[in-house]
Amino acid sequence: MALSTALWLASAIVVSLISFLALSKSQKDVVIKRLGLGRADASRPSTPSLEKQTPAKPLAMSASDLLATLPPSQRGQLSKMVETMPAAQRQAMGDLAFDQNTCARSLLGFEEDYRTADDSKYCYSGFSVRELKALGDFPDYSTISEVPMPRPYPEFDIARAKPRPYRPFRWAYHQTMSLTKLETDWWMELESTYKTRIAQRQELYAKYGKDVLQWLPGSELACKELMEMVLQFLCARYPHYFVLSADKSRLENKILGTVSVIKEKHPLLILLDNVPEDFGIVLRNPETGVYHFRAGMICSALGWSVGTKIGMKLHEIHQPIPDYKEKMQFSMDRFFSKMPASKPIQRGSWGMEVDQPLYMPPGDPHESYRSLQDKTLTRSRIHLRVDWQTLRRLPLSGAIVFNFKGLFTPLEELRDEPYVPSLVLKVLKEGKESIMKYKNTWHTEHVVIPALEEYAKEQVDKGIVEKDWEVKTLDDSPWFPGWKEKWHAQQGF
Repeated sequence: MALSTALWLASAIVVSLISFLALSKSQKDVVIKRLGLGRADASRPSTPSLEKQTPAKPLAMSASDLLATLPPSQRGQLSKMVETMPAAQRQAMGDLAFDQNTCARSLLGFEEDYRTADDSKYCYSGFSVRELKALGDFPDYSTISEVPMPRPYPEFDIARAKPRPYRPFRWAYHQTMSLTKLETDWWMELESTYKTRIAQRQELYAKYGKDVLQWLPGSELACKELMEMVLQFLCARYPHYFVLSADKSRLENKILGTVSVIKEKHPLLILLDNVPEDFGIVLRNPETGVYHFRAGMICSALGWSVGTKIGMKLHEIHQPIPDYKEKMQFSMDRFFSKMPASKPIQRGSWGMEVDQPLYMPPGDPHESYRSLQDKTLTRSRIHLRVDWQTLRRLPLSGAIVFNFKGLFTPLEELRDEPYVPSLVLKVLKEGKESIMKYKNTWHTEHVVIPALEEYAKEQVDKGIVEKDWEVKTLDDSPWFPGWKEKWHAQQGF
Protein backbone atom coordinates (compact mmCIF):
# COMPACT_ATOMS: atom_id res chain seq x y z
CA MET A 1 0.00 0.00 0.00
CA ALA A 2 0.98 0.13 1.16
CA LEU A 3 -1.70 -0.08 0.78
CA SER A 4 -2.34 3.23 1.65
CA THR A 5 0.04 1.74 3.01
CA ALA A 6 0.65 -0.48 2.98
CA LEU A 7 -1.02 -1.31 0.36
CA TRP A 8 0.25 -0.04 -0.06
CA LEU A 9 4.66 0.72 -2.49
CA ALA A 10 2.68 -1.62 -1.70
CA SER A 11 1.16 -0.67 -3.12
CA ALA A 12 4.50 1.87 -1.85
CA ILE A 13 6.56 0.68 -2.35
CA VAL A 14 5.13 1.10 -4.65
CA VAL A 15 6.96 2.14 -4.81
CA SER A 16 5.57 1.63 -7.65
CA LEU A 17 5.62 3.39 -6.92
CA ILE A 18 8.36 4.37 -8.67
CA SER A 19 8.64 6.95 -10.85
CA PHE A 20 6.63 9.29 -8.90
CA LEU A 21 6.00 12.77 -9.33
CA ALA A 22 7.25 16.16 -8.58
CA LEU A 23 4.66 18.51 -7.27
CA SER A 24 3.49 21.14 -9.65
CA LYS A 25 2.76 23.70 -6.95
CA SER A 26 4.96 26.66 -6.53
CA GLN A 27 8.07 26.16 -4.44
CA LYS A 28 6.74 29.01 -2.47
CA ASP A 29 3.99 26.83 -1.01
CA VAL A 30 6.59 24.51 0.39
CA VAL A 31 8.17 27.16 2.55
CA ILE A 32 4.99 28.61 4.02
CA LYS A 33 4.91 27.93 7.72
CA ARG A 34 2.01 25.97 8.95
CA LEU A 35 0.09 27.43 11.91
CA GLY A 36 -0.38 25.13 14.88
CA LEU A 37 -3.62 26.65 16.13
CA GLY A 38 -7.04 25.16 16.67
CA ARG A 39 -8.06 21.55 16.53
CA ALA A 40 -6.53 19.21 14.02
CA ASP A 41 -8.37 16.77 11.84
CA ALA A 42 -8.30 13.53 13.78
CA SER A 43 -8.53 11.42 10.70
CA ARG A 44 -5.35 9.89 9.38
CA PRO A 45 -4.83 7.69 6.38
CA SER A 46 -1.81 6.64 8.13
CA THR A 47 0.48 3.89 7.57
CA PRO A 48 2.44 5.17 4.66
CA SER A 49 1.27 5.10 1.18
CA LEU A 50 2.66 5.70 -2.18
CA GLU A 51 4.12 8.84 -3.33
CA LYS A 52 5.19 9.77 -6.80
CA GLN A 53 6.86 12.03 -9.24
CA THR A 54 4.97 14.09 -11.67
CA PRO A 55 4.84 13.20 -15.30
CA ALA A 56 3.61 15.55 -17.96
CA LYS A 57 1.12 12.94 -19.08
CA PRO A 58 -2.55 12.07 -18.71
CA LEU A 59 -3.83 11.46 -15.20
CA ALA A 60 -4.18 7.75 -15.77
CA MET A 61 -3.37 5.13 -18.35
CA SER A 62 -6.22 4.54 -20.74
CA ALA A 63 -8.36 1.49 -20.16
CA SER A 64 -7.08 -0.06 -23.37
CA ASP A 65 -3.46 0.52 -22.35
CA LEU A 66 -3.98 -1.14 -18.98
CA LEU A 67 -5.78 -4.10 -20.49
CA ALA A 68 -3.09 -4.63 -23.12
CA THR A 69 -0.14 -4.36 -20.73
CA LEU A 70 1.12 -7.54 -19.08
CA PRO A 71 4.10 -7.48 -16.71
CA PRO A 72 7.50 -8.79 -17.82
CA SER A 73 7.47 -12.57 -17.53
CA GLN A 74 10.08 -14.68 -15.74
CA ARG A 75 9.15 -17.86 -17.60
CA GLY A 76 12.46 -17.73 -19.46
CA GLN A 77 14.03 -18.96 -16.21
CA LEU A 78 12.21 -22.27 -16.57
CA SER A 79 14.81 -23.55 -19.01
CA LYS A 80 17.48 -23.17 -16.32
CA MET A 81 15.38 -24.90 -13.70
CA VAL A 82 14.42 -27.81 -15.93
CA GLU A 83 18.07 -28.76 -16.30
CA THR A 84 18.28 -29.80 -12.65
CA MET A 85 14.78 -31.29 -12.28
CA PRO A 86 14.16 -35.02 -11.78
CA ALA A 87 12.92 -36.77 -14.92
CA ALA A 88 9.36 -37.09 -13.62
CA GLN A 89 9.13 -33.39 -12.87
CA ARG A 90 10.58 -32.46 -16.27
CA GLN A 91 7.91 -34.62 -17.88
CA ALA A 92 5.20 -32.99 -15.80
CA MET A 93 6.37 -29.56 -16.98
CA GLY A 94 5.60 -30.50 -20.57
CA ASP A 95 6.64 -28.55 -23.64
CA LEU A 96 7.96 -25.12 -22.65
CA ALA A 97 7.04 -23.58 -25.99
CA PHE A 98 5.14 -20.35 -25.40
CA ASP A 99 2.81 -18.23 -27.50
CA GLN A 100 1.86 -14.79 -26.18
CA ASN A 101 -1.45 -14.69 -28.03
CA THR A 102 -2.50 -18.06 -26.65
CA CYS A 103 -1.59 -16.89 -23.16
CA ALA A 104 -3.59 -13.67 -23.53
CA ARG A 105 -6.66 -15.61 -24.70
CA SER A 106 -6.44 -18.18 -21.90
CA LEU A 107 -5.92 -16.16 -18.73
CA LEU A 108 -7.22 -17.38 -15.40
CA GLY A 109 -10.33 -15.60 -14.22
CA PHE A 110 -10.01 -12.91 -11.55
CA GLU A 111 -11.48 -15.15 -8.86
CA GLU A 112 -10.38 -18.48 -10.33
CA ASP A 113 -8.37 -20.90 -8.19
CA TYR A 114 -5.40 -22.22 -10.19
CA ARG A 115 -5.53 -25.51 -8.27
CA THR A 116 -8.83 -26.49 -9.89
CA ALA A 117 -8.31 -24.73 -13.24
CA ASP A 118 -7.61 -26.44 -16.56
CA ASP A 119 -3.90 -27.02 -17.17
CA SER A 120 -4.07 -25.10 -20.44
CA LYS A 121 -4.91 -21.82 -18.74
CA TYR A 122 -2.30 -19.18 -17.92
CA CYS A 123 -1.55 -16.77 -15.16
CA TYR A 124 -0.91 -13.24 -16.45
CA SER A 125 2.71 -13.76 -15.42
CA GLY A 126 3.07 -16.04 -18.43
CA PHE A 127 3.19 -19.39 -16.58
CA SER A 128 0.65 -22.06 -17.47
CA VAL A 129 -1.37 -23.83 -14.81
CA ARG A 130 0.38 -27.05 -15.83
CA GLU A 131 3.77 -25.48 -15.18
CA LEU A 132 2.67 -23.98 -11.87
CA LYS A 133 1.47 -27.35 -10.63
CA ALA A 134 4.60 -29.13 -11.86
CA LEU A 135 6.87 -26.71 -10.02
CA GLY A 136 5.32 -27.95 -6.79
CA ASP A 137 6.02 -26.54 -3.35
CA PHE A 138 8.97 -24.27 -2.58
CA PRO A 139 10.56 -24.04 -6.02
CA ASP A 140 13.81 -22.08 -6.28
CA TYR A 141 12.38 -18.58 -6.19
CA SER A 142 15.78 -16.94 -6.39
CA THR A 143 16.28 -18.47 -9.83
CA ILE A 144 12.73 -17.78 -10.99
CA SER A 145 12.78 -14.15 -9.86
CA GLU A 146 16.49 -13.46 -10.46
CA VAL A 147 16.58 -11.90 -6.99
CA PRO A 148 19.38 -13.58 -5.00
CA MET A 149 18.79 -15.29 -1.69
CA PRO A 150 20.15 -13.41 1.35
CA ARG A 151 23.54 -14.15 2.82
CA PRO A 152 23.45 -16.13 6.09
CA TYR A 153 23.69 -13.97 9.21
CA PRO A 154 25.11 -16.43 11.77
CA GLU A 155 26.17 -13.74 14.27
CA PHE A 156 22.59 -12.46 14.52
CA ASP A 157 21.27 -12.63 18.09
CA ILE A 158 17.53 -12.10 18.38
CA ALA A 159 17.80 -11.21 22.07
CA ARG A 160 19.83 -8.04 21.43
CA ALA A 161 19.03 -7.27 17.81
CA LYS A 162 17.93 -3.72 17.04
CA PRO A 163 16.44 -2.51 13.76
CA ARG A 164 18.69 -0.37 11.65
CA PRO A 165 18.01 3.33 12.39
CA TYR A 166 16.10 4.32 9.27
CA ARG A 167 15.66 8.07 8.97
CA PRO A 168 13.80 8.65 5.69
CA PHE A 169 13.59 12.43 6.02
CA ARG A 170 13.76 14.61 2.91
CA TRP A 171 13.94 18.29 2.09
CA ALA A 172 12.56 19.79 -0.03
CA TYR A 173 9.64 17.71 1.14
CA HIS A 174 7.59 17.02 -1.96
CA GLN A 175 4.97 14.32 -2.28
CA THR A 176 7.43 12.08 -4.11
CA MET A 177 8.41 8.52 -3.73
CA SER A 178 11.93 8.13 -2.50
CA LEU A 179 12.62 4.72 -3.92
CA THR A 180 15.74 2.65 -3.95
CA LYS A 181 16.75 -0.84 -4.98
CA LEU A 182 15.91 -3.44 -2.35
CA GLU A 183 18.80 -4.57 -0.17
CA THR A 184 18.00 -8.25 -0.55
CA ASP A 185 19.69 -9.26 2.72
CA TRP A 186 17.22 -7.07 4.60
CA TRP A 187 13.86 -7.95 3.04
CA MET A 188 12.74 -9.39 6.39
CA GLU A 189 14.52 -7.73 9.30
CA LEU A 190 14.00 -9.29 12.72
CA GLU A 191 14.78 -7.63 16.06
CA SER A 192 14.49 -8.12 19.80
CA THR A 193 10.76 -7.37 20.00
CA TYR A 194 10.09 -10.49 17.87
CA LYS A 195 8.30 -12.58 20.51
CA THR A 196 6.26 -9.65 21.79
CA ARG A 197 5.18 -8.59 18.32
CA ILE A 198 4.19 -12.10 17.24
CA ALA A 199 2.02 -12.47 20.35
CA GLN A 200 0.53 -9.01 19.86
CA ARG A 201 -0.34 -9.70 16.24
CA GLN A 202 -1.95 -13.04 17.05
CA GLU A 203 -4.06 -11.29 19.68
CA LEU A 204 -5.10 -8.66 17.15
CA TYR A 205 -6.21 -11.36 14.71
CA ALA A 206 -8.15 -13.17 17.43
CA LYS A 207 -9.91 -9.89 18.29
CA TYR A 208 -10.41 -8.28 14.85
CA GLY A 209 -10.39 -11.24 12.44
CA LYS A 210 -10.95 -10.13 8.85
CA ASP A 211 -10.17 -6.53 9.71
CA VAL A 212 -6.48 -7.47 9.99
CA LEU A 213 -6.16 -10.64 7.88
CA GLN A 214 -8.23 -11.66 4.87
CA TRP A 215 -7.98 -13.26 1.45
CA LEU A 216 -10.38 -13.22 -1.50
CA PRO A 217 -10.97 -15.86 -4.22
CA GLY A 218 -8.26 -15.89 -6.87
CA SER A 219 -5.46 -15.08 -4.44
CA GLU A 220 -4.59 -18.71 -3.65
CA LEU A 221 -1.43 -18.88 -5.73
CA ALA A 222 -0.17 -15.47 -4.60
CA CYS A 223 -0.66 -16.28 -0.91
CA LYS A 224 1.12 -19.63 -1.24
CA GLU A 225 3.94 -18.10 -3.26
CA LEU A 226 4.46 -15.26 -0.80
CA MET A 227 4.54 -17.61 2.18
CA GLU A 228 7.08 -19.89 0.49
CA MET A 229 9.32 -17.00 -0.53
CA VAL A 230 9.29 -15.56 2.99
CA LEU A 231 10.08 -18.91 4.62
CA GLN A 232 12.89 -19.55 2.14
CA PHE A 233 14.30 -16.14 3.04
CA LEU A 234 14.11 -16.72 6.80
CA CYS A 235 15.77 -20.13 6.56
CA ALA A 236 18.57 -18.73 4.40
CA ARG A 237 19.14 -15.54 6.40
CA TYR A 238 18.69 -16.93 9.92
CA PRO A 239 19.51 -20.65 9.59
CA HIS A 240 20.17 -20.99 13.33
CA TYR A 241 16.59 -19.92 14.06
CA PHE A 242 14.45 -21.25 11.17
CA VAL A 243 14.63 -24.70 9.58
CA LEU A 244 12.43 -26.16 6.85
CA SER A 245 12.07 -29.95 6.99
CA ALA A 246 13.60 -32.03 4.21
CA ASP A 247 10.17 -32.72 2.72
CA LYS A 248 9.26 -29.01 3.06
CA SER A 249 6.17 -29.79 5.07
CA ARG A 250 7.19 -28.26 8.42
CA LEU A 251 8.86 -25.10 9.63
CA GLU A 252 10.76 -25.24 12.90
CA ASN A 253 10.94 -21.87 14.68
CA LYS A 254 13.69 -22.05 17.30
CA ILE A 255 12.95 -18.58 18.65
CA LEU A 256 9.42 -19.51 19.67
CA GLY A 257 10.05 -23.24 20.09
CA THR A 258 7.25 -24.09 17.67
CA VAL A 259 6.74 -26.24 14.59
CA SER A 260 4.29 -25.10 11.90
CA VAL A 261 2.75 -27.80 9.72
CA ILE A 262 2.49 -25.82 6.52
CA LYS A 263 -0.49 -27.54 4.91
CA GLU A 264 -2.62 -27.30 8.06
CA LYS A 265 -3.20 -23.56 7.79
CA HIS A 266 -3.77 -20.91 5.17
CA PRO A 267 -0.43 -19.44 4.02
CA LEU A 268 -1.18 -16.05 5.60
CA LEU A 269 -1.79 -17.74 8.95
CA ILE A 270 1.59 -19.46 8.71
CA LEU A 271 3.09 -16.01 8.24
CA LEU A 272 1.05 -14.64 11.14
CA ASP A 273 2.56 -17.27 13.44
CA ASN A 274 6.16 -16.67 12.39
CA VAL A 275 6.73 -13.27 10.79
CA PRO A 276 6.10 -9.88 12.49
CA GLU A 277 5.64 -8.16 9.16
CA ASP A 278 2.61 -6.79 7.31
CA PHE A 279 1.78 -7.85 3.76
CA GLY A 280 -0.64 -6.51 1.17
CA ILE A 281 -1.24 -8.43 -2.07
CA VAL A 282 -2.64 -6.78 -5.19
CA LEU A 283 -3.67 -8.72 -8.30
CA ARG A 284 -4.46 -7.75 -11.87
CA ASN A 285 -8.05 -8.03 -13.07
CA PRO A 286 -7.86 -9.73 -16.51
CA GLU A 287 -11.06 -7.97 -17.61
CA THR A 288 -9.67 -4.45 -17.05
CA GLY A 289 -5.92 -4.65 -16.38
CA VAL A 290 -6.51 -2.77 -13.11
CA TYR A 291 -4.85 -3.98 -9.90
CA HIS A 292 -6.98 -4.69 -6.83
CA PHE A 293 -6.17 -5.39 -3.18
CA ARG A 294 -7.07 -9.09 -2.88
CA ALA A 295 -5.34 -10.43 0.23
CA GLY A 296 -3.40 -9.14 3.17
CA MET A 297 -2.25 -9.36 6.76
CA ILE A 298 -1.91 -5.87 8.19
CA CYS A 299 -1.67 -5.44 11.94
CA SER A 300 0.12 -2.07 11.92
CA ALA A 301 -2.36 0.20 10.17
CA LEU A 302 -3.30 3.58 11.63
CA GLY A 303 -6.73 4.89 10.69
CA TRP A 304 -7.72 2.08 8.32
CA SER A 305 -7.90 -1.71 8.17
CA VAL A 306 -7.83 -4.61 5.77
CA GLY A 307 -11.58 -4.80 6.15
CA THR A 308 -12.04 -1.23 4.89
CA LYS A 309 -9.71 -1.62 1.89
CA ILE A 310 -10.00 -5.23 0.69
CA GLY A 311 -11.19 -5.54 -2.91
CA MET A 312 -10.45 -1.92 -3.79
CA LYS A 313 -8.64 -0.70 -6.89
CA LEU A 314 -5.34 1.15 -6.48
CA HIS A 315 -6.76 4.62 -6.95
CA GLU A 316 -9.57 3.86 -4.50
CA ILE A 317 -7.07 2.76 -1.87
CA HIS A 318 -5.03 5.92 -2.26
CA GLN A 319 -7.88 8.38 -2.59
CA PRO A 320 -7.06 10.11 0.74
CA ILE A 321 -3.49 10.95 -0.33
CA PRO A 322 -2.95 14.63 -1.22
CA ASP A 323 -2.37 15.17 -4.97
CA TYR A 324 -2.72 11.44 -5.71
CA LYS A 325 -5.22 11.75 -8.55
CA GLU A 326 -3.56 14.81 -10.07
CA LYS A 327 0.07 13.80 -9.67
CA MET A 328 0.41 10.10 -8.96
CA GLN A 329 -2.35 7.97 -10.48
CA PHE A 330 -0.84 7.79 -13.95
CA SER A 331 2.59 6.79 -12.65
CA MET A 332 1.13 4.31 -10.20
CA ASP A 333 -0.98 2.53 -12.81
CA ARG A 334 1.93 2.45 -15.21
CA PHE A 335 4.38 1.23 -12.60
CA PHE A 336 2.19 -1.62 -11.41
CA SER A 337 1.56 -2.71 -14.99
CA LYS A 338 5.25 -2.84 -15.88
CA MET A 339 7.12 -3.62 -12.66
CA PRO A 340 9.43 -6.64 -13.17
CA ALA A 341 9.85 -9.39 -10.59
CA SER A 342 13.62 -9.02 -10.81
CA LYS A 343 13.67 -5.44 -9.47
CA PRO A 344 12.12 -5.13 -6.01
CA ILE A 345 12.32 -1.74 -4.33
CA GLN A 346 12.22 -0.17 -0.89
CA ARG A 347 11.32 3.12 0.75
CA GLY A 348 10.47 4.58 4.13
CA SER A 349 7.65 6.64 5.58
CA TRP A 350 7.50 8.32 8.97
CA GLY A 351 5.36 10.08 11.54
CA MET A 352 5.39 11.19 15.17
CA GLU A 353 3.30 9.19 17.62
CA VAL A 354 2.20 9.41 21.23
CA ASP A 355 3.35 6.12 22.80
CA GLN A 356 3.65 3.21 20.34
CA PRO A 357 0.28 2.54 18.67
CA LEU A 358 0.74 -0.51 16.46
CA TYR A 359 -2.83 -0.94 15.22
CA MET A 360 -5.41 1.82 15.32
CA PRO A 361 -8.58 1.03 13.37
CA PRO A 362 -11.14 3.75 12.65
CA GLY A 363 -12.82 4.79 15.90
CA ASP A 364 -10.04 3.53 18.14
CA PRO A 365 -9.76 5.50 21.42
CA HIS A 366 -6.14 6.35 20.61
CA GLU A 367 -7.44 8.56 17.78
CA SER A 368 -8.42 11.11 20.41
CA TYR A 369 -4.75 12.06 20.79
CA ARG A 370 -4.80 13.43 17.24
CA SER A 371 -7.56 15.93 17.93
CA LEU A 372 -5.71 18.13 20.39
CA GLN A 373 -2.33 19.22 21.68
CA ASP A 374 -2.23 17.76 25.19
CA LYS A 375 -0.48 20.22 27.51
CA THR A 376 0.55 17.37 29.82
CA LEU A 377 2.29 15.43 27.04
CA THR A 378 5.98 14.82 27.75
CA ARG A 379 8.90 14.08 25.45
CA SER A 380 9.27 10.60 26.91
CA ARG A 381 5.93 9.55 25.43
CA ILE A 382 6.71 10.68 21.89
CA HIS A 383 8.19 8.29 19.35
CA LEU A 384 9.33 8.54 15.77
CA ARG A 385 7.49 5.85 13.85
CA VAL A 386 9.16 4.66 10.65
CA ASP A 387 7.44 2.21 8.34
CA TRP A 388 10.18 0.63 6.26
CA GLN A 389 8.51 -0.73 3.17
CA THR A 390 9.37 -2.96 0.25
CA LEU A 391 7.52 -3.64 -2.96
CA ARG A 392 8.08 -6.59 -5.24
CA ARG A 393 6.31 -8.60 -7.90
CA LEU A 394 5.94 -12.30 -7.21
CA PRO A 395 7.33 -14.15 -10.25
CA LEU A 396 4.74 -16.94 -10.62
CA SER A 397 1.41 -15.34 -9.73
CA GLY A 398 2.39 -11.88 -10.99
CA ALA A 399 0.94 -10.39 -7.79
CA ILE A 400 2.57 -7.30 -6.35
CA VAL A 401 3.29 -7.49 -2.66
CA PHE A 402 3.80 -4.57 -0.39
CA ASN A 403 5.27 -5.37 3.00
CA PHE A 404 6.27 -3.19 5.90
CA LYS A 405 6.73 -3.05 9.65
CA GLY A 406 6.36 -0.20 12.09
CA LEU A 407 9.55 0.70 14.00
CA PHE A 408 9.40 3.02 17.00
CA THR A 409 12.27 5.23 18.23
CA PRO A 410 12.06 7.51 21.28
CA LEU A 411 12.26 11.19 20.33
CA GLU A 412 15.26 11.64 22.62
CA GLU A 413 17.36 9.32 20.43
CA LEU A 414 17.41 11.90 17.66
CA ARG A 415 19.46 14.22 19.90
CA ASP A 416 22.85 12.76 18.93
CA GLU A 417 22.10 11.92 15.30
CA PRO A 418 23.96 14.46 13.13
CA TYR A 419 21.72 16.73 11.03
CA VAL A 420 18.56 14.78 11.84
CA PRO A 421 16.97 17.30 14.28
CA SER A 422 17.50 20.20 11.87
CA LEU A 423 16.10 18.22 8.95
CA VAL A 424 12.97 17.05 10.77
CA LEU A 425 12.44 20.53 12.15
CA LYS A 426 12.51 21.99 8.64
CA VAL A 427 9.88 19.54 7.43
CA LEU A 428 7.58 20.11 10.40
CA LYS A 429 7.78 23.90 10.15
CA GLU A 430 7.77 24.41 6.40
CA GLY A 431 6.32 21.30 4.78
CA LYS A 432 3.40 21.73 2.41
CA GLU A 433 0.24 22.09 4.46
CA SER A 434 -1.83 19.39 2.75
CA ILE A 435 0.98 16.85 3.01
CA MET A 436 1.67 17.60 6.65
CA LYS A 437 -2.02 17.41 7.48
CA TYR A 438 -2.08 13.96 5.92
CA LYS A 439 1.01 12.95 7.87
CA ASN A 440 -0.79 14.16 10.99
CA THR A 441 2.02 15.28 13.26
CA TRP A 442 0.20 18.34 14.63
CA HIS A 443 -0.84 16.71 17.91
CA THR A 444 2.83 16.21 18.88
CA GLU A 445 4.42 19.37 17.48
CA HIS A 446 4.01 21.51 20.60
CA VAL A 447 6.45 19.12 22.28
CA VAL A 448 8.48 17.88 19.30
CA ILE A 449 9.40 21.25 17.77
CA PRO A 450 10.91 22.76 20.96
CA ALA A 451 12.81 19.53 21.56
CA LEU A 452 14.21 19.48 18.02
CA GLU A 453 15.16 23.15 18.26
CA GLU A 454 17.11 22.33 21.41
CA TYR A 455 18.82 19.31 19.80
CA ALA A 456 19.66 21.24 16.62
CA LYS A 457 21.25 24.09 18.60
CA GLU A 458 23.29 21.62 20.66
CA GLN A 459 24.66 20.04 17.49
CA VAL A 460 25.74 23.41 16.12
CA ASP A 461 27.25 24.48 19.45
CA LYS A 462 29.23 21.23 19.66
CA GLY A 463 30.47 21.53 16.08
CA ILE A 464 28.59 18.40 14.98
CA VAL A 465 26.66 20.43 12.40
CA GLU A 466 28.04 23.41 10.50
CA LYS A 467 26.51 26.72 11.60
CA ASP A 468 25.67 27.68 8.03
CA TRP A 469 24.47 24.20 6.95
CA GLU A 470 21.67 24.46 4.41
CA VAL A 471 19.04 21.89 5.31
CA LYS A 472 18.67 19.20 2.67
CA THR A 473 18.18 15.45 2.27
CA LEU A 474 21.26 13.72 3.63
CA ASP A 475 23.65 12.26 1.07
CA ASP A 476 23.31 8.74 2.50
CA SER A 477 19.59 8.93 3.21
CA PRO A 478 17.91 7.10 4.91
CA TRP A 479 21.10 6.99 7.00
CA PHE A 480 22.83 9.68 9.02
CA PRO A 481 26.59 10.03 9.61
CA GLY A 482 27.73 7.50 12.20
CA TRP A 483 24.53 5.43 12.11
CA LYS A 484 26.34 2.11 11.86
CA GLU A 485 28.52 2.80 14.89
CA LYS A 486 25.47 3.80 16.92
CA TRP A 487 23.52 0.75 15.79
CA HIS A 488 26.38 -1.60 16.67
CA ALA A 489 26.85 0.02 20.08
CA GLN A 490 23.15 -0.43 20.87
CA GLN A 491 23.60 -4.16 20.32
CA GLY A 492 26.72 -4.45 22.43
CA PHE A 493 29.18 -4.87 19.57
